[in-house]
Amino acid sequence: MTDIDLTTAGLPASDESARRELPESLMATLSGQYYTDQTIFALEQSRIFEQEWFCAVRSADLANPGQFRTVQVGRESVLIARDRRGSLNAFLNICRHRGARLCVEETGEVRRSFQCPYHAWTYGLDGKLVAAPNLNGMPDVDRSEFGLHKVALREWLGYAWVCLADEPPSFEDTVIADVIARLGDGESIEAYQIDTLELGRRINYDVRANWKQIIENFMECYHCATIHPELTEVLPEFEDGFAAQYYVGHGAEFGEDVGGFTVDGSAGLPKLPGVREDQDRRYYAITVRPQVFINLVPDHVILHRMFPVAPDRTLIECDWLYLPEVVESGVDLTKSVELFHRVNQQDFDACERCQLAMDSRGYASGGVFVPSEHHIGEFHEWVSGRLTEQ
Repeated sequence: MTDIDLTTAGLPASDESARRELPESLMATLSGQYYTDQTIFALEQSRIFEQEWFCAVRSADLANPGQFRTVQVGRESVLIARDRRGSLNAFLNICRHRGARLCVEETGEVRRSFQCPYHAWTYGLDGKLVAAPNLNGMPDVDRSEFGLHKVALREWLGYAWVCLADEPPSFEDTVIADVIARLGDGESIEAYQIDTLELGRRINYDVRANWKQIIENFMECYHCATIHPELTEVLPEFEDGFAAQYYVGHGAEFGEDVGGFTVDGSAGLPKLPGVREDQDRRYYAITVRPQVFINLVPDHVILHRMFPVAPDRTLIECDWLYLPEVVESGVDLTKSVELFHRVNQQDFDACERCQLAMDSRGYASGGVFVPSEHHIGEFHEWVSGRLTEQ
């Protein structure tokens, strides 16, 4: 593999040194190597996913003390568990003795502690070292100093967000700022009271495409009239190719004859009580960098979490969230879930189609954005900036 100079290779069109001669209507994308090269992906893991806030797990999935989940964040396995006091904690999933993987299961439940299966070093749910063979014979060992490596954790919207950085960035200036940049204020998302909703359906997707392909696709609707017939029936304005994310504060309006955000446009479910009149019958899409999509409609919320595992593979966990009484009633959610499930399948198929060509000589210098996609250039600048930071 040849060395890549990230200060000049494949930068967005706003970088004068990399600008191609293009008509004013077009803007250059990142070059193909940004979607296939293992060196670039490794930099993204270390400089993006291990430095930014990462939405790891739905808090309600770990409702009881001792319940845990392991999540891949960049190059690290992170262990998230609820302790006896009811708090969630996150740690690097390695034993402090010889570095053995502490938990190999993705999910599970323990009674009071985690025990390394190699030498039986044992840690409380709060990460403290509580026991080890012959530990009492080593009075100079400070147990508090040899607990699990703690990872910063913040709960918001009913999810646990973690950050591996030694000095995590401000949550307000990154995660919440992305929401405000899209909606125009922070109060609009609070109206949906997402942290009070319950999981109605979860679907996991294994997408054979780079994580940036998926974000770029989500941010634009130039493709909507081509591949999303069900979505454009519900949201007719998407046929014009402008995504809701193109405009600050704008929500795509339901069609006149549409009853709800369902696969056939039939009536939806009871409206979330906090949704304002100006938010009713509208769809809002929000990208929270680097790996979350939030979709707001009057009667439910859809939240995607991406887990990039290779340059050409991304795992996605998609949650459909409803009022607790809706979930508890056992009402059929099929028409509600099916609309965005189809959108997901259509989008991910398109991303995989693009991924196949990223190492083609025809895409070595990248492609182009049309005017309705120009806003994605800011995302490319953000990625390039993170990779070239020292």
